[in-house]
Amino acid sequence: MIIVKWYCKDKKSDIINTGLKILMILLSAAIFSAASSAAFAEPRKEITVSAAMSLKNGFQEIGKVFEAKHGGVKVRFNFGASGDLIRQIEGGAPVSVFASASPREMDELESRGLIISGSRIDFASNSLVVVVPSGSSHRIGSFGDLASDGVRRIAVGNFKTSPVGRYAEEAFQYYKILPSIKGKLIFAENVRQVLDYVARKEADAGIVYATDAKFRINEAKIAAVADKRSHGRIIYSLAKIKNSSDEKLAGEFMDFMLSKEGRNILGKYGFIPMSYK
Repeated sequence: MIIVKWYCKDKKSDIINTGLKILMILLSAAIFSAASSAAFAEPRKEITVSAAMSLKNGFQEIGKVFEAKHGGVKVRFNFGASGDLIRQIEGGAPVSVFASASPREMDELESRGLIISGSRIDFASNSLVVVVPSGSSHRIGSFGDLASDGVRRIAVGNFKTSPVGRYAEEAFQYYKILPSIKGKLIFAENVRQVLDYVARKEADAGIVYATDAKFRINEAKIAAVADKRSHGRIIYSLAKIKNSSDEKLAGEFMDFMLSKEGRNILGKYGFIPMSYK
């Protein structure tokens, strides 16, 4: 140990020495106080919301507004194809809220007992459309036109894991063109990847939701809208997942989603909010 002694030859030195000691005491107290506050501060609350890729823009805005209304809360989003997301949940991914683009995925989770009973609700709907690159010379006025010789590549979602792909397959069967276009299909993992293929002109056409078509209007345009009878109704479902990190906060997020403010945000992005009790 090194001992440092201060030798004060006059009163001025005594004053300086005393001031330094006081300063050191105050500094030590401040450091201790900050350390104590950090140690005993309430941890920041957060929830993870897994949602269909088509909900990305609307949910991101809803998340920001929700965080602003709940100081210290963080909403983490995980977007992807609904089929891939339920595989993650079934594998134990730490998800608090799940929003699917089809009832089928929610049915599967419910049958496995992975959602909180009574928390499931249908909250919005959408439309299925054909998009083509802006400036395209292809004359596509209906789904049936996809079978024409001029259309060589058609981007679609994965039939097994992506609801938009499944709806597209149903529409192809309804219009009786699936056998003739099978060799033209380019499969994507989710609806935004389908849109990317079309926007980059890597596909002559693609099947997406009407809401997604709004985000690349300078690069892709709607050429045709599917008859509602051609596919299952596009319904978005919402539910709390069991073993959530914060079930109360998950419920509050869902309540905000379903509030007038939340529905207005979804409506701004083209979704059709559904009525509910």
